[in-house]
Amino acid sequence: MRLFIFICTALTFSFANVSDDYLSQLEQKIENFKGFDAKRGETIFTSTHMGKKGKAISCTSCHGTNLNESHKNFFTGKVIEPLSPKANPERLTKIKNIEKWLMRNFKDVYNREGTAQEKGDVITYILSKD
Repeated sequence: MRLFIFICTALTFSFANVSDDYLSQLEQKIENFKGFDAKRGETIFTSTHMGKKGKAISCTSCHGTNLNESHKNFFTGKVIEPLSPKANPERLTKIKNIEKWLMRNFKDVYNREGTAQEKGDVITYILSKD
């Protein structure tokens, strides 16, 4: 049991550090930085836009509103594992993957790459939902 608790604690510490490191990197890119905001992140995550394939889409179209559950990709039907790092310890553990998926998903929903502020707000929102 102690080993299990240690592993869970280590995983939680691991994704928190990677997320914090990524948010710090984003912060450095923003002139007159005033903080990341989960409420702005929620708006970005839940608002609907005409996506790259000409269909109305939001982040919730693929990830749902409960980030602790699996959902299906809006376009392919492929199962997407939970976005919450607490429900899915693989989430937010590598900066390279965070950057890759944020870029891809912003392009799918917004037809553009997200700004550093928007990315930080979305990550802050995701972490607030745990």
